[in-house]
Amino acid sequence: MIWDICIRRPIFTLMLILAPVVLGVASYFRLGVELFPNVDVPVVVVTTTLKGASVDEMESSVTKPVEEAVNTVSGIDELRSTTKEGVSQIVVGFKLEKNGDIAAQELRDKMTLVQGQLPAGTDYPKVEKFNLDATPVVTIAISGKRSLREITEIAKKFIKEDIEGNVYGVGAVILVGGQQRAVNVTVDPDKLRARKLSVLDVRKALTDQNLELPGGKIDGGRREEGLRTVGRVKEARDFRDIVLATRNGHQIQLREVGADPGAGVEDGIEEPRGLSRLDGDSAVSLIIQKQSSGNTVKVAEAVKARLELIKPNLPPDIRVEVIRDQSVFIKGSIDEVKFHLLLAAILVSAVLLLFIRDWRTTIIAALAVPTSIVGTFALMDFMGFSLNSMTLLGLILAVGIVIDDAVVVLENVFRHMEDYGRTPLEAASVATREIALAVLATTLSLAVVFAPIAFMSGQVGRFFNSFGFVVGFSIILSMIVSFTLTPMLCAHFLKAPKHRRDAGLTQSQRGFWGWVTRRYLGVLAWSLGGRWGWHRLAVVGAALLVMLATPGLFLAVGSDFVPKDDQSEFEVAGTLPEGTTLQEADDLCRELEAKLAKVRGVTNVFTTVGETSGRNAKGQGDVTRVTIYCRMIDLRERDYTQKDAMAEARAAMAAYPDLRLLVQEVNLFSSKAFKNSQVELSLRGPDGEKLDAYAGEIVKWMR
Repeated sequence: MIWDICIRRPIFTLMLILAPVVLGVASYFRLGVELFPNVDVPVVVVTTTLKGASVDEMESSVTKPVEEAVNTVSGIDELRSTTKEGVSQIVVGFKLEKNGDIAAQELRDKMTLVQGQLPAGTDYPKVEKFNLDATPVVTIAISGKRSLREITEIAKKFIKEDIEGNVYGVGAVILVGGQQRAVNVTVDPDKLRARKLSVLDVRKALTDQNLELPGGKIDGGRREEGLRTVGRVKEARDFRDIVLATRNGHQIQLREVGADPGAGVEDGIEEPRGLSRLDGDSAVSLIIQKQSSGNTVKVAEAVKARLELIKPNLPPDIRVEVIRDQSVFIKGSIDEVKFHLLLAAILVSAVLLLFIRDWRTTIIAALAVPTSIVGTFALMDFMGFSLNSMTLLGLILAVGIVIDDAVVVLENVFRHMEDYGRTPLEAASVATREIALAVLATTLSLAVVFAPIAFMSGQVGRFFNSFGFVVGFSIILSMIVSFTLTPMLCAHFLKAPKHRRDAGLTQSQRGFWGWVTRRYLGVLAWSLGGRWGWHRLAVVGAALLVMLATPGLFLAVGSDFVPKDDQSEFEVAGTLPEGTTLQEADDLCRELEAKLAKVRGVTNVFTTVGETSGRNAKGQGDVTRVTIYCRMIDLRERDYTQKDAMAEARAAMAAYPDLRLLVQEVNLFSSKAFKNSQVELSLRGPDGEKLDAYAGEIVKWMR
């Protein structure tokens, strides 16, 4: 049998066990570090924009045709749409069996066909697949005592472009709250009508006369040169000389129809549709997303290291601060789990030493833990898993299981040496053969318990399948260790006891352990005795009562998909009344910031108004969406919880009943497809005005 070969060939056994261990060590440094497993969630968002279109026009001309095209894709489980002024957004949820990448590609194909049915000027629909692994990892705020336009240029040229080009693993850097340079042209309607021109004529002239075109090539014998027709305007004031039309031999220039002052041309900024602010100072924020399947912790650390190299090259009055860093909580959580993994291994070994009281035996049994756990890292790398809360939880659970097989084999070997006087070499072979079937049955029974978790269906199953695979593989690996390494070490490392066990009291039956043994035997005798076997019935009845109490205790504990941990941060997400201007939103946010800054433990208040996806067209975006992020002092430095601070924030926000404000934990899943709310109620019907009235009554009743 394999254990006989391993006993006779100890070097072969060491190489056999070291193979998965070495692969595991190499794989460990390749594994990504995340908070949750990267699962394929088949949810796709289709966003379509039409500048200046009303809600009714968007609903009838854009949303409905796109919905009809989307509805022909197979496997749709849920379809919901949101229509705003100039923006249509459709969230398509597919059945879990559908591959998310295939679903997104099918929708892109459908959008190609439906594009011709949409009104003129409609932007091509953007298809965005939800990716749990591509969420923002770091948010940087850049502020200073300068104009916001100048800060934007510094943030874009010195920081954004540098990080995009030099930090490995960064997928995108989104600039929010900045003011981009733009040449604004303002015309006088009366002057246009007097010259029989329209705004479209002005737009066409600006487009046609501000461009560069290829001019062909010049062949000069041995060399040829490429030519370009340069027609771009170099200075903003030169736009005034652009010819709009010719009337009766007279060229009408832009300066003739421009509004005063400046003849209608201003070297200014794009129309702002959002802002960001840090502790009351206007700021430009950079939202950094990592590439899919990247390592969150490594990307965040690389970004922060690059920032330290960039800061000396920035003007001294520019303040650059990392506001949100997802890696801090992830690293803290993972380090805590790693510590408990190591602590579990130490405690298991200590318990073995306490009861076995032989250091050689303890070392042999304890070696099953690192060999099984480290070898599991190789499987995780092969399966594409990462070091996250689920996989590490599985490893912690496995620590107490993987040592069982080795202990069973070891105890039987020791029994053969003590009872029958066999040498360690003989005892290792005979005892392992004797116990092999029982060890195999125990291992397979444990593997069968975790196999359904590995192959569990549903959304929860996608999160827990890595947990099942990790525990199952470590258990199988522990059985291999108990049949190879453990017998070999028993044969060559154990020493035979000096005296065989006799009929008298053994050492384990004297002293403290003798007292423990006698107490246990007494309880066991009572449980099996009693007149008419009523003691047995009492034991079985007590076990049944414990089992029946389980559902009640389960309901009392409560349940949640993601634990509500104290992350030392929270946010206030709100929607302002429809039609609120950016200036009004700015004023309201300043009031809210002042109240939130007084909440216990809050160190920084970071505000963003408008869209933060970076996918909106120029001059577009909803300015009624507000997010105020509050960072707190570390948990170890305060004697109150994050929930206490959030309760104070809710009390402060109660003074604004007209605003839809929600004090909540920072959303771990950043996507348009998911909302950070526990309950969502949808009203459906043909009349939008009645639905609005009913919704108002329901909200009032809920409050």
